[in-house]
Amino acid sequence: MNIKLKGAIYGIIAAVSYGTNPLGALFLYEDGINADTVLFYRFLIAAILLGIIMIVQKQSFAVTKKELGILAGLGILFACSSLGLFISFKYIEAGIASTILFIYPVIVAVIMAVFFKEKVSGITVLSILLALGGVILLYGGGSGGVLNTRGVMLVLSASLTYALYIIFVNEAKLKLPDIKLTFYVLIFCILTVFVHSLLSDGSHLQLLTAPKMWFWIGMLALVPTVISLLFMVKAIHLIGSTPTSILGALEPLTAVVIGIAVFGEALTLKLVIGIILILTAVIVIIVGKVLNRYLDTAFKKYKSRKLQY
Repeated sequence: MNIKLKGAIYGIIAAVSYGTNPLGALFLYEDGINADTVLFYRFLIAAILLGIIMIVQKQSFAVTKKELGILAGLGILFACSSLGLFISFKYIEAGIASTILFIYPVIVAVIMAVFFKEKVSGITVLSILLALGGVILLYGGGSGGVLNTRGVMLVLSASLTYALYIIFVNEAKLKLPDIKLTFYVLIFCILTVFVHSLLSDGSHLQLLTAPKMWFWIGMLALVPTVISLLFMVKAIHLIGSTPTSILGALEPLTAVVIGIAVFGEALTLKLVIGIILILTAVIVIIVGKVLNRYLDTAFKKYKSRKLQY
């Protein structure tokens, strides 16, 4: 199979897998399981699975104190993002929440421009405007009413903390295998969720008493966590991070399809336009970076040839 085609298939599998988050979460919520319990067991089982993979591959578990501190920060950010998203499912439709979450590439661009002095291009500004327009349309709700403000704020906080997680990973420049990095991030996710459950009223950890509960927890640990992670790494190795990120647009679309097909969430023209605007914003900002890089390279080659003559 062509390498690029194989990489694209891996990227699609990773994105669709991650988009199944609402499927397990909402069924567990129907059984009275809270978000902290869902995430605690999800991260616990996923960490166990990754730990087994590391043992099979004979990878070392050793990390330095500096690396451990960075991994702790990453784990806290990732856990906060997951908590924000999963708790938001209680207040707004899962498909809409997953779509709003996907504005994180735009947030990354803004933070990099403001705090790291990265140049803001016209493409970045256009992406921000498209994303904001999409969020405003989604805020109108799926059934004609206004979305719950608390739910919107929770998912926006989830998007912000995930953006910070991505920036932290890039700036920290940890020289660790992806599986080891993710294993320790999950360990600190478990600890963060546990502390959150102790400090939050009504969010104490619950026992899973039915086989179907363990089934959905296992699905969340395996599909949107382990499978998504492993296939994303494979896709990045074969086709690079930018094409893999573009394929990531399938994540919220998968969540929307699940919400409509399984949970009977409403789909209106306003929501369709809002979703398209947000996905367009993300694709434009990702493709724009590639286009800018290509134009810069072409200009340098042209300038070099001109100097030769």
